[in-house]
Amino acid sequence: MKILHIVTAFPRDEKDIITPWLIEMLRHYPAHGLEAGIFTPSYKGLGDQVVHGLPVHRFRYFFKRWEDLTHEETTPDRMKRSLLYKIMPVFYVIGGMIGLVKVLKQNKYDAVHVHWPLPHAIFGWIAKTFFGLPVVTTFYGVELRWVKRSLPFLKGFLSWSARMSHRVVAISNYTAGEIRELADVPVEVIPYTISLPENKEFSRPPAGAQIILSVSRLVERKGIIYLIDALKYLPQELDIHLAIIGDGPEREKLRERALAQDLGRKISLPGWVSESELESAYRSASVFVLPAIIDSKGDTEGLGVVILEAMNYKVPVIGSDLGGITDIIINEETGLLVPEKDPRALARAITRILTDEDLRTKVTEGAYQQLKRNFSWDNILERWVEIYKSI
Repeated sequence: MKILHIVTAFPRDEKDIITPWLIEMLRHYPAHGLEAGIFTPSYKGLGDQVVHGLPVHRFRYFFKRWEDLTHEETTPDRMKRSLLYKIMPVFYVIGGMIGLVKVLKQNKYDAVHVHWPLPHAIFGWIAKTFFGLPVVTTFYGVELRWVKRSLPFLKGFLSWSARMSHRVVAISNYTAGEIRELADVPVEVIPYTISLPENKEFSRPPAGAQIILSVSRLVERKGIIYLIDALKYLPQELDIHLAIIGDGPEREKLRERALAQDLGRKISLPGWVSESELESAYRSASVFVLPAIIDSKGDTEGLGVVILEAMNYKVPVIGSDLGGITDIIINEETGLLVPEKDPRALARAITRILTDEDLRTKVTEGAYQQLKRNFSWDNILERWVEIYKSI
């Protein structure tokens, strides 16, 4: 069964780190009798190519010099930069429609899988209407919140895109609820995941300071500033160090917050690190924390895949009780959930994890079993095969 994936951005070469979870999923396709093709925009004139062994069909939509609406940053952020980028989505849609017709005339596919339906649902409609192909649409949540916050006149478009699709999929129950607010359609919940090494034994934290680890892009909705604030509420007798791995527009603000509270020696902000350094950080962590919030734009965590990564290293996890995090963390069973924007609650949860060995053992083992049961690629791909076969 051949599936054409329609996506906003796709790696431009083997070293390009874009949508790694999608690459990981497509690598598992052959073992499940599936074959993938990619339909995605060009980047500064880039043409069709093969990346990670996958045929990538790229459509042109503007002059080469300015053909960068995607890839380097999110399209909504890029559109804020100038009037040119504000009108460029019109050319993007026209170029995509023309490009898709060419691809579908030249290649045989059994179904189309639309990612990020704004505006790609239009491409799905063309495949359905003119080529008779069934359409699956995946919602990630960010597009729903963007429309709700900034483009409410497009709510009807998203509702139509859900009703137009043969099957609708959300990455979390939270996102599924957001879809149902717009359209009365059945919604399947299928998360994405990470590569899960088998039968690995992970070392426990070394003697000395206990490491509180957080890994994320440093943006407002990750809530890292509340994790820094939580440190002053931890018991004095706890010897801790907070490692915040990642980079983003909030990094300088976080550094200033740490210095203002005289926490410079207890916090490190190394930015992004190598894969081996990240693995070492997980191995030495005593607890992993993702204190996500609903930010000033109304956005929040769609899933929280870094939590899965921590679980796979058998690191106990703490997360905010919101968004897709609640699909991963079951309070007191696979980790601890805390209210958003509450440093005192965060401090209490961290203290429990660091001082209660029975609780640590319970939640880490529970998390690891849930990870293998609900978030393995084999289980996820089986569900996708069922979806594709049903249409």
